[in-house]
Parts: sequence; structure tokens; C-alpha cells
Amino acid sequence: MTEHHAAADRFRRWAAKLTAHHTGEVYQSSTISALLDGVYDSDVTVADILRHGDFGLGTFNRLDGEMVILDGVCYRLRADGSATEASSSDRTPFAAVTRFRPDFEIRIRTPTGKVDLMRSIDERLVSTNLIYAIRMTGHFATLHIRTVMAQTPPYPPLTKATEGQAETVIDHATGTLVGFRTPDFEQGIAVAGYHLHFLDSERTGGGHVLDFVVDDGRVEVSAASELHLSLPTSGAFLKADLAAPDMSDQIRRSEGGDAVAD
Repeated sequence: MTEHHAAADRFRRWAAKLTAHHTGEVYQSSTISALLDGVYDSDVTVADILRHGDFGLGTFNRLDGEMVILDGVCYRLRADGSATEASSSDRTPFAAVTRFRPDFEIRIRTPTGKVDLMRSIDERLVSTNLIYAIRMTGHFATLHIRTVMAQTPPYPPLTKATEGQAETVIDHATGTLVGFRTPDFEQGIAVAGYHLHFLDSERTGGGHVLDFVVDDGRVEVSAASELHLSLPTSGAFLKADLAAPDMSDQIRRSEGGDAVAD
């Protein structure tokens, strides 16, 4: 076999291995850019979302709570810090879900901040052009979370809605981070970079993650190479401005300062 043919054969084996590990799908209803423009109502139900996966995040109509989907159960995290199981008939203007199948894991045994953890995950990724579901279970020395309060029509843009968010810093929390790392080129469709929600181990509290220090935990990462994007066909979405020139800045302001990947 010539050197050229040997190199081609190695490439084919590498490509086959890569494809075998990245066949997962993320199903997403609507877009982050629609939320930015105040599209907070939809006819999509929790039951609709759960047909497409057992792990994910999102929000609820009127932005009445953050959403966590863990082990096939959907939870609503409200501004008072409580978490309850959502009804199958509850509705969501934005949600992303996948069937979580870990491709690799990272053990955390020393205090590690959010930025350092994201860097450690990035170093293990085959490519930053794929989507990755992130699940981390463990003990957090500190955890900074927020939850958006329910809004009333006419709805303000998301940057205004999050100005009144309830923020909490918790010491010594045990639970699970649920979220995604999304490629930069999907900014506006989703949140580029890391988008994480927290649910405590009792599944009675949590919120959108702004920052944390984890001192003992396990990170599991599940890759996806397919995105199924379901867009609304009626309502405010059809007239929304989904291409604001300052979209990335709006996402940083509403989702947290380091939501966007480097």
C-alpha cells in the first residue's frame, strides 16, 4: 500500500469513528432571537417537547420560570427559588431537548470555577462546530443563579425582562447542571457557548446559572451533529425582528456575561 493510500485509509477510519460518535439530535422549538424580541407565548406544550428527548432546558409562556428537563421529567423553576414538576399541558415559547447519551466524562475533585471548567471541557471536544449537551452532578462551593419573573402583555424585550430577575448566591449546594454548548455560528438560533440551568438534588429548587465553583463533581458530555429546529407558524413570531444588529450584546446582557463562547 502506498503512503497516499495508507493516509487515505487512516482518514476514512477516523471519519467513520467520528460519525459513529456524533449522531445525536437536538430538537429545538423557536429561537433565542424570538425571546429577545418579546415572543413569550406559544402553543407548544411540555408533552410535545418530551416526545423528542429526555434532557434539556428552556422557559415557559410569559417567561414564568426556567425549564429543566432531567431524566425525562420537566421541572419549572420559579422566581421564588422553588422547583416543581411541570404539567404536560404547560406551554413553552422556547425549549431545546436531546436524548442524553454521554460520549465522555470529566471528574472534578478540586475547586473549579465556571470559566476553568468550560476550558477543560473545550479541550476534550472533537470539534467546536458540533452541539454538546452538558450534564454535571456534584457539590458546589458556591452557585450564583437567577430566575426571570413572569411578564404581562405588552411584553418587554428579554433584556428588560431580565433586569428585574431574582438573583441568588447559594453556598454548599448539591445538584445537577443541565445545558448545552452551542457553536458560535448558531448565535441567535440558540445561545452560543455555554447555556446552563441548575436543579438541586432534592429537585425542589434551582435556576439559570450565572456562575459557580464546583469542588466535587462529574461532568458528562453528549455530542449531537443534527439540529431539528421547529419554528412557530402563527402569532407574534411571524412579525418578530430576529436579526437585531446588537443580538450578541443582547444575549450577553440577558443570559449572563460569559454565555458566548470564545
